[in-house]
Amino acid sequence: MVPQGGPTQRLNELLDQIRTEFEQEAQRSVDYEGQITRHIQEIEMIRGKIYALEQQHMQMKNKYEDDIARLRSELEARGGPSQSSQHHGPSQPQPPSIGHGPSNLFGGIMAGSAAGGGPGLAPPPQEPQQPQGLPPHMPQGPPGLNPAPGPQGPPQHFAGYQPGPPAPTNGKARFFGYQIAQPTASPGNNKRGGPRGPPGPATPQQPSAAPYPGSPQVPRPTPPPHQHQNPLMAATQVSLAQSNTLADLEIDSLPDNLKKEGQDWFAVFNPRARRVLDVELLHNLPHQSVVCCVRFSLDGQYIATGCNRSAQIFEVSTGAPVAHLQDGSLPEDGDLYIRSVCFSPNGAFLATGAEDKVIRVWDIASRHITAHFTGHEQDIYSLDFARNGRIIASGSGDRTVRLWDLETKTQVLHLTIEDGVTTVAISPDNRYVAAGSLDKSVRVWDVATGNLVVRLEGEHGHKDSVYSVAFAPSGDRLVSGSLDKTIKMWELTTPSRLMSGGPSASGKCIRTFEGHKDFVLSVALTPHGDWVLSGSKDRGVQFWDPHTGVAQLMLQGHKNSVISVAPSPTGGIFATGSGDMRARIWKFDRYNGP
Repeated sequence: MVPQGGPTQRLNELLDQIRTEFEQEAQRSVDYEGQITRHIQEIEMIRGKIYALEQQHMQMKNKYEDDIARLRSELEARGGPSQSSQHHGPSQPQPPSIGHGPSNLFGGIMAGSAAGGGPGLAPPPQEPQQPQGLPPHMPQGPPGLNPAPGPQGPPQHFAGYQPGPPAPTNGKARFFGYQIAQPTASPGNNKRGGPRGPPGPATPQQPSAAPYPGSPQVPRPTPPPHQHQNPLMAATQVSLAQSNTLADLEIDSLPDNLKKEGQDWFAVFNPRARRVLDVELLHNLPHQSVVCCVRFSLDGQYIATGCNRSAQIFEVSTGAPVAHLQDGSLPEDGDLYIRSVCFSPNGAFLATGAEDKVIRVWDIASRHITAHFTGHEQDIYSLDFARNGRIIASGSGDRTVRLWDLETKTQVLHLTIEDGVTTVAISPDNRYVAAGSLDKSVRVWDVATGNLVVRLEGEHGHKDSVYSVAFAPSGDRLVSGSLDKTIKMWELTTPSRLMSGGPSASGKCIRTFEGHKDFVLSVALTPHGDWVLSGSKDRGVQFWDPHTGVAQLMLQGHKNSVISVAPSPTGGIFATGSGDMRARIWKFDRYNGP
């Protein structure tokens, strides 16, 4: 017989045991939740302390920077050395240190002298006129063109070419991380120093048929043999080693065939190279702020510029404005500089990169934004559209290069390096992306795999931050411009070796272009690779023979740093953007003179 209540009692005991175990586990979970809550509170406390330390560090840093600026001002007020006086000496001071933060990534690159009121793009006040008979320095020539005294003393610059006193300011604007004074439009000066009236837009001209494509190649300048003494050298006092430093030429000593002058600009041509180019100003495009970037559409019909809070599009043939692109959802106050612009290959879209870390893609016809790409953690300094019309490359101060797919509106590649990225370029065949960095190097990656193909640096590399890179039309070479005042051309071996990937693939510097007097801020190559084009803080634009490294001409017209240069993809036209709040469209053609 089965004992009464046996199975039921056993089941109740098991249930009680399970209930007890459940209550114990429930209590343990409550204990765990309490522990997790305490850990979270501790983490939040640590985070708060770290934030407080960061704030304290920033306050101390700002205090030290203010104290240093005050002490420097006091030193100069007592007759001590200033930045400008050091610039004239035989040893030039080191470029300003550049950090990783958005407030100082490009800080000081456009800096004027301390006497000019701190860093900024506005020209520093002129110093007293030099006594009669002494060679002029910065007060009598464009700032940034002052050489160190040579064995024969500092040469004169452009026979007293005077940019005039700094224009009055109409407020402040932030550029490259600093508060800068915006110069208003001021009367231009001729080389004798006399007023010529406001520069104003150039008389609209229909550009002549571009020499590319289909026309004969523009002949390259060939330096005369060393043993052939050019009779102009005694007048210009330019040695063979300084033949590319065209800023040292005395313009009044040059014959007419080696100079050209416009209303508010002039060009000088290298006496040691056969003159094969002519240049002419087509359009002067005033803006309301610093012009950070210029870029042509692929068909050469339009040019885009980026400045404070907006991008503009102009018709190249007439200089007439076509579109004004500004994000209406942004607050109306405050500065927001557009650091980079680029057209899609079909000309339907314009991508803009700005200080707010956002890439905007505009439908030009409708003036509406079709895509926002977010993810960068600091200012976007450079953009480039792939020729396939689908991929956009971006470089940022957050030390990354990123690739974005316009069709899927997603990020497809994220590349991280050791320092801030200042410039990016996609190769003509869409296979590689190159980037220049504050760490003085140029890197090239395979777009398909994200593998680093080559890193260009070393003994023959740049000695300071790289600010601009551009591929040659052939894709197997690229040029880079740097704060070390030089341009370098790099050979990327052969496509088959590049495809092997990995840092073992080599690239070598095959040519260094020296001649600029200050930081090189922008470089490019003309469509068939016939010329290297560069813009500098010395306010000059230079054309270089890529095969010899010889400078063909130097163009002076902007009243401040030339921040951006761009050739038209159809040839014969190029554009410049400057801190003087102007963009200019120029024509270059074959020279038919003597």
